[in-house]
Amino acid sequence: MTQADVAEAVRLKDLVGWNQTTTDWERFLSASPEGCFAAEHEGHLIGTSATITYEGRFAWIGMVIVHPDHRGQGIGGSLLERAIEYVDSRGVPCMKLDATPQGKPLYEKFGFVSEYEIERWMLKRQADARSAAMTSAGRDQRIDDVLQLDREMFGAARAGLLRSLVEAAPEFTLVARREAEILGYAFGREGSLADQLGPWMARRQEAAATLLDEFLRRSRRGLVFADCPRPNQWAMALMQACGFEFSRPLTRMFRGTNQHPGCPESLFAVLGPEFG
Repeated sequence: MTQADVAEAVRLKDLVGWNQTTTDWERFLSASPEGCFAAEHEGHLIGTSATITYEGRFAWIGMVIVHPDHRGQGIGGSLLERAIEYVDSRGVPCMKLDATPQGKPLYEKFGFVSEYEIERWMLKRQADARSAAMTSAGRDQRIDDVLQLDREMFGAARAGLLRSLVEAAPEFTLVARREAEILGYAFGREGSLADQLGPWMARRQEAAATLLDEFLRRSRRGLVFADCPRPNQWAMALMQACGFEFSRPLTRMFRGTNQHPGCPESLFAVLGPEFG
């Protein structure tokens, strides 16, 4: 896959109703220019898969999409196999992904096993017509300590990816501190359908609630998504208390040696199924 494929990839993503944007595709191509793949038929893109490697500890596989008119022909399996071959060729010991119920049987055939469940929660509300220029505080924040903490929570460093979120949506970069201690943090991005909250981490439920309230205050969209790990005992209760509704299940899966699982019990929302 190259930059020239992005426009068709976005149209394919829109066809299946996913929330990613052109910027998300460009994040993959920037991080892994040789690790993103496309299937074509008669000169048109009909399938995609993408990879991104985090600190050499594990790689992420995302954006495995096949055009509805071309499903059942083994295209998804071929795209997944190509992504696996690429990751293996780089000597990365583990690869991960977030599977939909429809995709899970395919991933199991390639040796992926379940790690834990994730639930997508969705908030529908009246859109806010406030000015987009709410704050630029996020871009100016010193977040090196936040990025280091996220490395512990996620299992690997992803500073470049998170800084790209800050650059694109600084108003969604939130940090709760008490003196030198980080009580919690949240990032966010504007998707094609909804604002996406994540990663969102907090050491205490009160800090998590404060970050969520502030994110929702700054978001102006009528639709908000958050993908919550089930190992976090507080996340789903907080979603319900704030008016979110359950949307769909996902399963975090891995293949290889999972030496860096992170701390899902402290994450209230992951970055998203495409990035982890």
